[in-house]
Amino acid sequence: MEAKDRINTILAYYKINAKVLSERIGMDRPQAIYDIINGKTRSITEKMACKIISVFSEISKPWLLSGEGEMFKYTHDSAPNHTFSLQTDRAVDNQEVPLYDYNASAGLLAIFNDHNLEPTDFLRIPNLPPVDGAIYVRGESMSPLLKSGDIVMYKKKELSIDSFFWGEIYLLSFVSDGDTYTAVKYIQKADDPEKVRLVSFNPAFAPKDIPMSSITALALVKASLTFHTME
Repeated sequence: MEAKDRINTILAYYKINAKVLSERIGMDRPQAIYDIINGKTRSITEKMACKIISVFSEISKPWLLSGEGEMFKYTHDSAPNHTFSLQTDRAVDNQEVPLYDYNASAGLLAIFNDHNLEPTDFLRIPNLPPVDGAIYVRGESMSPLLKSGDIVMYKKKELSIDSFFWGEIYLLSFVSDGDTYTAVKYIQKADDPEKVRLVSFNPAFAPKDIPMSSITALALVKASLTFHTME
């Protein structure tokens, strides 16, 4: 499989085009991607491979660079759709929810895709709906509804406009100007159909419209745990 075939395989699998791929991996222009697709460039550089894997961390680097081995580091449960395998595939009444601490620079993909990542603890809450994990809230944009240090429990969703329940609270990672951000926000429809609107509960934080294509990981917040005292 040539470099152009590997790039086209990635585009087809994630249902994106070269422009969207270049935006997600933080490239200013998509020309380098087009050159590979058109056969003008016959190899993928180490730098580009690292950029792609930083966003699509499930992709095997040897496969990306040379076609060696399989496309993915692990086996996906459902091939053509960009879905994450569930980490709590068990009866709800026996549900143990893994609690993760995450590095904001890595975003949610580090949790969603790294199957070897160890939870810091497990939560057991009666009558909790099916969820895939829990993380601590950082920042005050959802205060006083959700304060920094509270815990949210989430259900992973596909990266599709059809996945949204407009007006609900979501946990998401997105790329802006080459940096990765992780946020807990209400998501509403934006005026631009290619974008979504992130809305905070705290009125001090203004709404922000972001391209749907910039979102790298998405989860619906199903429950939260609030701490009223730290003692």
